[in-house]
Parts: sequence; structure tokens; C-alpha cells
Amino acid sequence: MNYFQDEHTAEYNRGQIAEAFHQIRLEQFALKSHVYQPSRFGRLMFSFANWMISTGKQLRKRYEIPAANCNPARSKNFAN
Repeated sequence: MNYFQDEHTAEYNRGQIAEAFHQIRLEQFALKSHVYQPSRFGRLMFSFANWMISTGKQLRKRYEIPAANCNPARSKNFAN
């Protein structure tokens, strides 16, 4: 064997190792990217949180907006 064949074999082996590492990275990525499927408890908590948010929006609409639209001349009478 001459020097060129040894160098060629070493380069081939490096390529094989790089390909193996690339394959391992792809497999790890595939394992990490599985689809999240929430459990029954998770779905229940999600719907409960959405219900709380919608109720809070309704309460804000009911109590904050009328207070912002009140007549300032009327409020002076109560301050005396």
C-alpha cells in the first residue's frame, strides 16, 4: 500500500463516521419532535383556563367600562 491509498482510506472512514453522526442527530431530532398529546387533566385545565379568561373579560367589560364613562359633575357632589 502506498501513501495515497492510506490517505484515501482514512478520508473514506472519516466520511463514514460523519455520516453515522448525522444519522444519530436525525434520530435524536425525530425522538424530540413527537407530537404533544395532552392527557385528560391537561385538556380539562386548558378549557378551565379559557373559561376563566372569558369570564374575566366579561367582568372587566361590566365593571371597568361603566366606571370610565361616568359623569364627573356627579362625582363632585359625593365628595362634599
